[in-house]
Amino acid sequence: MNKNTKNMFVWFILGLVVVVAIYQLINRSDQVQELATSDFHNYIQQGSVFFDGYLILDDEWIEGKFSKDYLDTIKEELGLENASNWNGAFKASRDISEDYKIQEKLKDAGISYNAKPNSNFSQWLLIFGTTIVPLLIFLGLMIFLSRQMQGSGNRALSFGKSRAKLHSENESKVTFEDVAGVDEAKEALEEVIEFLKAPNKFKRLGGTIPKGVLLVGPPGTGKTMLAQAVAGEADVPFFSISGSDFVEMFVGVGASRVRDLFETGKKNAPCIIFIDELDAVGRHRGAGIGGGHDEREQTLNQLLVEMQGFEASENVILIAATNRPDVLDPALLRPGRFDRQIIVDLPDVRGRQAILAVHTKQPYKLSDNVNLEILAKATPGFSGADLKNMANEAALLAARQDKEMIDMSCFDEAKDRVLMGPERRSLVISDEERRITAYHEAGHALMLHFVPESDPNYKCTIVPRGRALGVTAKLPLEERHNLNKKGLLAHIIFALGGRVAEEIIFGDQTTGAQNDFEQATHLARRMVTQWGMSALGPLTYGRRDEQVFLGKELAVHQDYSEQTAIAIDKAVYDIVMECYEKAREIIETNLDGLKHLADALLEHETLITEEIEEILGPRPQLPAKPLT
Repeated sequence: MNKNTKNMFVWFILGLVVVVAIYQLINRSDQVQELATSDFHNYIQQGSVFFDGYLILDDEWIEGKFSKDYLDTIKEELGLENASNWNGAFKASRDISEDYKIQEKLKDAGISYNAKPNSNFSQWLLIFGTTIVPLLIFLGLMIFLSRQMQGSGNRALSFGKSRAKLHSENESKVTFEDVAGVDEAKEALEEVIEFLKAPNKFKRLGGTIPKGVLLVGPPGTGKTMLAQAVAGEADVPFFSISGSDFVEMFVGVGASRVRDLFETGKKNAPCIIFIDELDAVGRHRGAGIGGGHDEREQTLNQLLVEMQGFEASENVILIAATNRPDVLDPALLRPGRFDRQIIVDLPDVRGRQAILAVHTKQPYKLSDNVNLEILAKATPGFSGADLKNMANEAALLAARQDKEMIDMSCFDEAKDRVLMGPERRSLVISDEERRITAYHEAGHALMLHFVPESDPNYKCTIVPRGRALGVTAKLPLEERHNLNKKGLLAHIIFALGGRVAEEIIFGDQTTGAQNDFEQATHLARRMVTQWGMSALGPLTYGRRDEQVFLGKELAVHQDYSEQTAIAIDKAVYDIVMECYEKAREIIETNLDGLKHLADALLEHETLITEEIEEILGPRPQLPAKPLT
């Protein structure tokens, strides 16, 4: 809590205390019952038993309190049955000309009293509390706000100021040594560093420094860290802000923050301004429901104006990051604004190994059996953030098991945790269900072993993880960016192997193959409708429309006839059933291997590559029968 916030908080508390005090004063005055002078004289004549303590006499009033023993009777006599909060306090007007008579009556009745001079203090206090104090509070608040607005930065209206965070020199700088797995992006950004360090080198031949660099890639690939590394290498101020920080419910606040951000950047030039999640403010204009003009579009318009107004001599480079470049407004991507787009994609196997090397440096203590190359091969599709999380999970597991160093088993378990969640060993499973799961996973492992186009087995387990009762994982032999038909068919055969094993061994079907069928059907349908891998020829079927504003694929329009739809369904069915028969043929040929594999799973629960090959023999390198 800063100083200004503390001052406002103190003012608020003081005002609240005054209001409560005034309320109590007024509320207390309402509890004092004013009696008629005649009623008061009647009670004096009846004696002192009706009064609790002595009476107070001033120049205008007589104040006192009735005894609790007679309070109900007095309420009834005075018609105050509904005054439930009345505690007996009263006051009666006093006639100064009859003053000596009242005092004589009190003495004769044996009632004690105390006379005090009239100061009208209570009346003045009431007037002061209800009028003067609120006025003073209001004036004080106005003076406070006036001083705040006159102060530096217009602190009272700071919601219109940029929320960009300046990374100070005291913070540990990020350099390119801390970023791995994105070598091409680093090479492209090295030019930006040169622009900031030696701008005249490029201007002497008439060149213009790029105004904006857009980093595009999936979440967790290190876009933010890359921008920080550029600032660290160039040794210039680094301002970072999220796209969502611009948009507020108040009209004009986003545009004001954009103006303030660019003014701050110009004052600190040369510098880097980094906007994370640019799609939060830079989405296509007019793409909302009804095409309305909203606060977000005003913010985007101001951003476009400020980028257009950048001068090359200002040495301010704007770097932004997004994982949805398709939803950005075209005006942002034209030359003169974001001049360059740099792809920061998921790392390949060498990139993953380099990222693991970065994230497992000191203070991590690795055992000699940790093989980062194997871990990199076993984690296809992992982003840099996933690999960092895996390394951290491995360290936590080693500490939980009181190990001195992090070994390969910890990394293996951490990888499974990231992919499928922690083990559920407490889940109660019957022996029959456990046996079905063992044969189901053994069927999958058998497909990976005897279909050479498949990747080899990495691990097969019947320990429940997440929603799965068992898992069979494979280890890619190489990084693939272009899938062939044989490989796709091999994956479908692998997905169907579990169900085929259940049918052959138990003569029954279970619900455990639901996810396998979804994968097989999805792949087969894409082979037919998108990749031209069927008898329907090299055509694509079904036009996919996206709403830019929503950023999601909403529908696939059927741009073909009903006869073609029937042909598509038949082609998908034929592919799946062909793979199904191939899986049945493999299992029936190697039935003994299936049973030995299931028995080993029931005994050990988890089998790795070497143990599977010890049971099934060496893995064949060439297919016995070509896949169609």
